[in-house]
Amino acid sequence: MPPAPRGPEPRQRRVSWPRATRIVAARYPPIDLFERVSSDPSVWEALIAAEQLVNPRVRDDIGEIRLVPPGERVSGPGASYVMAAFTHRNPQGSRFSDGRYGVYYAARMLRTAVRETAFHFGRFASDSRDAPRYEDMRVLVGRIDRRFVDIAALAADEQARLLDPDSYAASQAFGATLHAAGANGIVYASVRDPGGECVGAFKPNAVGIPVPGKSLKYHWDGTRVARYFDYESGEWVGV
Repeated sequence: MPPAPRGPEPRQRRVSWPRATRIVAARYPPIDLFERVSSDPSVWEALIAAEQLVNPRVRDDIGEIRLVPPGERVSGPGASYVMAAFTHRNPQGSRFSDGRYGVYYAARMLRTAVRETAFHFGRFASDSRDAPRYEDMRVLVGRIDRRFVDIAALAADEQARLLDPDSYAASQAFGATLHAAGANGIVYASVRDPGGECVGAFKPNAVGIPVPGKSLKYHWDGTRVARYFDYESGEWVGV
C-alpha cells in the first residue's frame, strides 16, 4: 500500500528576540553539574557516573540526561536553566509535548510570561487543592535567534485547534511530529495574553543561555493568581 501523501511542510520563521523571558519557581536551584561539566557533551554520561560515586543524589539533580542528544546539549554558566527544561520533563505533558520529552517555553515580553505561568501555576494549585499561599519565582532573560515553525502561518481553523485554551490534544500531536522531525521548536501566539508571543523550543541549543533577572512572588488566593509582588519595584502588580 503506497504511503499517504504528505501535506505541505510547516512554514518556519526566524525568531530574533534580544530579551526572551522565562519564569520558573525559585525553589528549584541551578544544577551545579551543568555549570562546570566538560564542554564536550559526548563525555557527560561518564562524568556523571563518576560524580555519582561520591554524590548519589546527582542523578536526581540532573534528571534524565539521556533525553538530550550530545549535539544539542549546552554547558557553562547559566546552562542549567536551559537543560533542566529537558532533563526534568513533565510526565503529564504541556501544550506541545505529550510528556515524553521536555520543552523550553519562553515569551517575548515579561507580561506574557507572567500571564502564562500564573495561569498554569493557578491550575496546578487548584488541582492540588492548595490553600491560599505565595510562591517565589525567578525571571530568566536570554536571547533567542533561531528558526521556528510558525503557527501564525497556518490556516485559521488549524491555529484555533492548536491554541485551544482548554485542550492540548491537537497541539501535543502536532508538537510530537515536529519534535520527531528535528525541528527547533514552535513560535505561537500566547493563549493567556492576547497580543503576546511565545516559543516552545525542542532543543537546548535552540535558545540562548539566559541570566537571572528580577524576582517575583505569585499570590495564589485560593481561586487564581491575580497579582504578583515585584521585589525590584517593591509593588504588587495585577496579572
